[in-house]
Amino acid sequence: MLHRIFADRPVLCDGAMGTVLYGRGVFIHRCYDELNLSDPSLILAIHEEYLQSGAEILETNTFGANRFRLGRHGLAGKVAEINAAGVRIAREAATHLKDKQAGEAWVAGAIGPLGVRLEPLGKTGLSEAREAFEEQISALQAAGVDLLIIETMPALNEAHQALLAAKSIAPELPVAVMITVDEDGRCLDGASPEHAAALLTEWGADALGCNCSTGPATVLSAIEAMRTATHLPLMAMPNAGMPRAVEGRNIYLCSPEYMASFARKAIKAGAQFVGGCCGTTPNHIRAMKSALRALDAQSHITLNEPARIELSEETPPVPLAQRSFVGSLIAQGEFVTLVEIVPPRGIDCSKEIEGARMLAALGVHAINVPDSPRASARMSAQSLCIQIQQKTGIETVLHYTCRDRNILSIQSDLLGASSLGLRNVLCLTGDPPKLGNYPDATAVFDVDAIGLVNIVRRLNHGLDIGSNTIGGSTNFTIGVAANPGVPDIEQELRRFAWKVDAGAEYAITQPVFDMRLLEAFLKRIEQFHIPVIAGIWPLTSLRNAEFMRNDLRVSMPEAVMLRMAQAENPEAARSEGIRIAQEMLAEARPMVQGVQVSAPFGRYNLAAEILASVLPDTKSLSAQNS
Repeated sequence: MLHRIFADRPVLCDGAMGTVLYGRGVFIHRCYDELNLSDPSLILAIHEEYLQSGAEILETNTFGANRFRLGRHGLAGKVAEINAAGVRIAREAATHLKDKQAGEAWVAGAIGPLGVRLEPLGKTGLSEAREAFEEQISALQAAGVDLLIIETMPALNEAHQALLAAKSIAPELPVAVMITVDEDGRCLDGASPEHAAALLTEWGADALGCNCSTGPATVLSAIEAMRTATHLPLMAMPNAGMPRAVEGRNIYLCSPEYMASFARKAIKAGAQFVGGCCGTTPNHIRAMKSALRALDAQSHITLNEPARIELSEETPPVPLAQRSFVGSLIAQGEFVTLVEIVPPRGIDCSKEIEGARMLAALGVHAINVPDSPRASARMSAQSLCIQIQQKTGIETVLHYTCRDRNILSIQSDLLGASSLGLRNVLCLTGDPPKLGNYPDATAVFDVDAIGLVNIVRRLNHGLDIGSNTIGGSTNFTIGVAANPGVPDIEQELRRFAWKVDAGAEYAITQPVFDMRLLEAFLKRIEQFHIPVIAGIWPLTSLRNAEFMRNDLRVSMPEAVMLRMAQAENPEAARSEGIRIAQEMLAEARPMVQGVQVSAPFGRYNLAAEILASVLPDTKSLSAQNS
């Protein structure tokens, strides 16, 4: 079977299934894979049209037939049934063709991406992803496919898990793996086609290539690059161009003639298998078949020895003590003092700069700058960090959230931050927009804080998420958040463990008012040996305490609420809030390696007063308070 499928001649695959279904009135939000059960005659008719157009390989209608994608339609329990039906329908079409003595066709089990983001950038574990692929592949194998096509893989780690699953479950079946690339010719994880080809060859694929993407031109360039890095047969199955909105519908505008021209160019570039993805129809395949016939019938595919692709090497970061002032304090076990300065809502940050200058003069080690807290529109945290460092000399800790950025802009921002001298990053998921003053704003959340830590750690090792070199280490000191008072403490502990495993080097807690919770949390995370900085918030009023307790869900003991309630006036309330914060600092100090003190409403003098017991310049502090 392997020799027959991978003979040294061009082979034509079929085109899109979803495009044809959509063109025949199947609603876009339907589960197309489920049609194997509810409307098998429709799927059979499409397969037969592709065969009549000249296709030699039929992909089963199982692109999304895995537990994750089917689960969105309440069909996670029907993985085996839907995949088996998909194979049965395609086999029936292929048998009809053979009975008519019109030629032979092979049935390929189509396996698409899971539709979830995998570790290290997402919450789905690699083992969990592999199990899902194994479940689908087991069903395809049992139903009798001739080969497996793992396609439209956006990232190499997912392609690897799918390939491992295939080799484990069905080692006798040929396996082809196709990546998808963006208009810059990169996988969505940043990997180059030649890098992908080298790794997929090393991992044991029988054929590899590129499909979907932004159209024929992009896929052709990817195939040319892949040919330099592998001796394996190549597959090229592009979209029919980029979709264009026409009267409310997305239309693919590449003509059959253009796809035929692509087929000729792809074969000459070294591809052995050509076909189509989104937007292609039997008409496109028919034109591609004619193009292949026009090629010299005596020509054969020649697989030249590929050039050796050197994989990017890591550039490890310098030791923690040399990366930043904060890093050196943490590495040496010194008690760290941080004060939080929130960016302004406008363009004037003179108050914030003066506050940072005053705190620096008192001996505060660094300034924490939140990233649009509570999803509010403010000056960028990165901008304020740079201005504070340049104008006052004190180091900053950049809070960086995933809310507003995809994985491309995250990497761009962090590379820029490093080049401008920012060395401390606190990795946060970020508050959703619905909490802020623009609740209808769109959130991104390509990754959460765990995935962000992984990205920063890779940048610290001189590589982007696609394992491409960035020319050196970003040398960030990596911090994360922790919340000892969260209701679901077990989930918080699990996430904390994942953050540490991803590369976190210290943690800053949410504001602490209950020392019992902090002590219990620290006891639970002793095994990780990671320094913890306690968050301290000076309450300014009973209303402020109620907001923290009810809106922000911060654990607030009744004794603290009572003390704030007994304050006779605003000044007394502020004084009581400072005393409570000072007591929290005194109790926490033996347990943690530092404190971060917030300055509510820009009252930086309050933060300084709380830190009086640990700041070196008490005379300057007294002068500030007088």
